[in-house]
Formats: sequence, C-alpha cells, structure tokens
Amino acid sequence: MALFDEAGLFSEDQAITVTARSTNIIDFGAPETPIGNVGPVVGDLGLSEIEILVQVTEAFVGLTSLAVAIQFDDDVAFGSPTTLITSQPVPVANLKVGYKFRVPAQIPEGALERYASLNYVVAGGPATAGKVFAGIVASRPGAV
Repeated sequence: MALFDEAGLFSEDQAITVTARSTNIIDFGAPETPIGNVGPVVGDLGLSEIEILVQVTEAFVGLTSLAVAIQFDDDVAFGSPTTLITSQPVPVANLKVGYKFRVPAQIPEGALERYASLNYVVAGGPATAGKVFAGIVASRPGAV
C-alpha cells in the first residue's frame, strides 16, 4: 500500500477518452539562488528517487491501447514539454482495474524543468470507459 499527498497527484480517477494531459500539473518550484551564487541552482529531480504510481481504477473500453508519458516543462501551459519517457502501449485487454503501468518506478533522470505532468496517449479510440489514478508516492507503510 502506498500513501499519497493531494499536492502530488497527477490524476484522481481521471476519465481518459482521447489523448490528454493529466488533470493536475505538479509544480516543483522555481530554482533558487543560494547566498554567494551568481545564478539559480537547478537540480535533476530524477536523481531524487521520487517514486510514482499510475494505476487503472476503471476498466477501459473502446480503444486499442494506452501509453503514459512523463513530461516536464518550465511553462505551466506545457507549450513545449520535454518527454522523459513513454511507457509501452498497453493493449485494452490488459487495462483492467488494478493494472499498474510499467513507467519507471521513479521519475527518470533529466527532470530539470519546474512543472511535471503525465500525458495519456490513446490509440484506436476514443475510449468509452476507463479511468486512472496517478501520483507521487509520499510514503509506504513500514518503509521508515
């Protein structure tokens, strides 16, 4: 079982019918300039072992497959997102309640921009049913 914080949720039972961005965009904050530095320090969130989970909460119907892309951008409107990784397309026959996407267990290296979102890529749709839950795992009981 994983624990989540509302601020770290990308999607909470988000219905996916066509290719779409996650309902929520996560803001990791602007880079700051430490005292004595000339400019801001930019860190790679992919080196922070930030764990994510993307799971089906309602079975999908009416599409061929669904893939999930992890994206970052410095623009909250995601005008030119950087896609760090995209899962393999998952056939609709596998998109049942409880299915967990095989995106990396953690945000991959290269996450240098401020905002994060997921992009759900539908093939052969639109879907007539199907929902997902996705978020940053805040903690796992017993993992302390």
